[in-house]
Amino acid sequence: MDSGDFSIQLTWRDLTTGDLIQPQYKLPVAIGRELSKMPSTIGEYLVSRLQLNHVEISGYHASINLEEGNVVIVDHNSTNGIFINGLRQTKSFIKDGDVLGIGPYKINIRLSFPPPWFVDAEKVKVSDLGASGYILDEADYGTIGGGLGSFIWVDFLRIFGVSCDQIVALGITPLDGDGNIPPNETQKPYWHYKELCLNSQIPNHERLRSNSDSCPDNIWGWPSYALREAWQDFFRGSCVSSLRFLWQVFAEPTFAQTYTPKASNVFASIDREAKRIGWDRIFRFARVRTVRKTDDGRYAIAYSLSSSKSRDHGFLIVCFIHVATGYPKLKFLEDLQIYRSQTGDFTSVVNAYENHTHVYEHLEHNGGVVLIRGRGIVASRIIQRIYEVRQRSQKDIGIIHLMRSEVTKGKKFGVAQRRVENNFEFQPFNWPKACWGGELRVKLEGAKPEKRKDLLQEWGGTTTASRYDWRKIIQQAKSDKWYRAEFGKVTMVEPHQGNGIITHISTEFPQLALVADFIIDATGLEASVEKSPLIYDFVNKYNLQLNDLQRLTVSNDFEVIGMSNKLGRMYACGAITFGGPYAAVDSFLGLQYTALRSVDNLCKIKAPGIKYLNGFSSIGQWWKWATNQSPS
Repeated sequence: MDSGDFSIQLTWRDLTTGDLIQPQYKLPVAIGRELSKMPSTIGEYLVSRLQLNHVEISGYHASINLEEGNVVIVDHNSTNGIFINGLRQTKSFIKDGDVLGIGPYKINIRLSFPPPWFVDAEKVKVSDLGASGYILDEADYGTIGGGLGSFIWVDFLRIFGVSCDQIVALGITPLDGDGNIPPNETQKPYWHYKELCLNSQIPNHERLRSNSDSCPDNIWGWPSYALREAWQDFFRGSCVSSLRFLWQVFAEPTFAQTYTPKASNVFASIDREAKRIGWDRIFRFARVRTVRKTDDGRYAIAYSLSSSKSRDHGFLIVCFIHVATGYPKLKFLEDLQIYRSQTGDFTSVVNAYENHTHVYEHLEHNGGVVLIRGRGIVASRIIQRIYEVRQRSQKDIGIIHLMRSEVTKGKKFGVAQRRVENNFEFQPFNWPKACWGGELRVKLEGAKPEKRKDLLQEWGGTTTASRYDWRKIIQQAKSDKWYRAEFGKVTMVEPHQGNGIITHISTEFPQLALVADFIIDATGLEASVEKSPLIYDFVNKYNLQLNDLQRLTVSNDFEVIGMSNKLGRMYACGAITFGGPYAAVDSFLGLQYTALRSVDNLCKIKAPGIKYLNGFSSIGQWWKWATNQSPS
């Protein structure tokens, strides 16, 4: 393959307008600030020149070319260097899906696969796929994502009788230091969720911030994590803690605070179930590029397999496809993005879902002030983490909690109303439990699509569980005057004279300036369709209508409306379906509920290998789960 025959797409945002830029370039590509300093040819090939006008970009900063069939980036003695997936490099192979850091830009790299004949087709000919020369496989069921959403769907399929060789799960896992796939990681469908937990300061020994309505490893929900933890403690001789967990299960929420499981217990139980259902035989490391309908009523999934040693591409043809891609990116407040792009300061201003351990290390040694943006599950855990550092170090550490407005009254449904304390709205008994089989679920499922947005706004989303120990931290912090809440709209964020960052906000008074050493954005994750290149692609290709919250429009069985193909069906789960027939779609319980509805629908249409789970067979499968036997 010659350089001039190979193209590469580089995607980034214009720092001035905020527009998404997605140009396609023929190789080789020169990147720099000044056209006059970049070559016009490399060897016999004309150079595509990418000009990035920023002071952190050198005149001729870097070049991208082919070497022995591999795409390579070279740093041309630039002042600020190049970074591949966060690691500084002077010369490096580039794989499909890598992120190039150059100056303040984060550039997503997409190599020219799949080919134009695949991308441009509404229905791809299966014969063309066979003649393409790429890897070609077939299966009855395929799920895209490879995370918890995929795992739970696969768990249901296996329990409903589908064999391992009928299912393929495509997704990515963390690569090792050499850019290769660690063998043991193929059995960790929760790796990304765990990474988010760790970054948002929920280590393995800590309890998750949502309640234990559902167990990803156990579709029956019994015994729950609380009962299992009580059982373990009882046999360790900790009878008091064992009884306390049982009390929380049977008395919550009227007489006892909400029970939440430890992260380590959740991950260990998923490991056990993954081994039981043969997840390692089902999962394949792959970066999914595009999905197209086929001319025989199925779907073709184009994917890439890349490591430091090789780059392969292939197609997987399936009859039933499941989209479980989760949140495509972090949500980052615009004023904080502007601050980081203008100053290059990625240390003082961080996202709660980024690795920001350095913040707590600095506080432990030097003290300081942290400004937290956003409220909810993540913000409550960040406050607890800072409290723990303060208690341990005895340093002068303060928190400014900045919110747009005060919350004095919780969301309401009927006579039930959420408790509000210190501007936190706590998760009550009726959420998300009632979404499973209660009045809320029935009402939302039966509502017209245009009414669902109003209902969800009225009820509110999933919030942090109400636990006395968490609430007490803020009460004590306010009393000791090292925590305070401020309210207003941010007008500007800029470096403070000397050290730290100053945040200007508009309030009832003309202006207020808040000075802090660090800012932590805890506003959450982004789930809109346009943020996911994969979903955005097939939405546009097939002119799919989005719901009123700009997510995928799905049926009550979570089939993606407009994507059926003869017998073929596409299903979806998670945040990308929010605004549909179910509310708590991004919870463990929500992933299980959507899997149950879609697999029930597969039973109705007599999909291959599916066996309806009645009362007797369900008990039999539960016994196999309890005794750790394979479901088939």
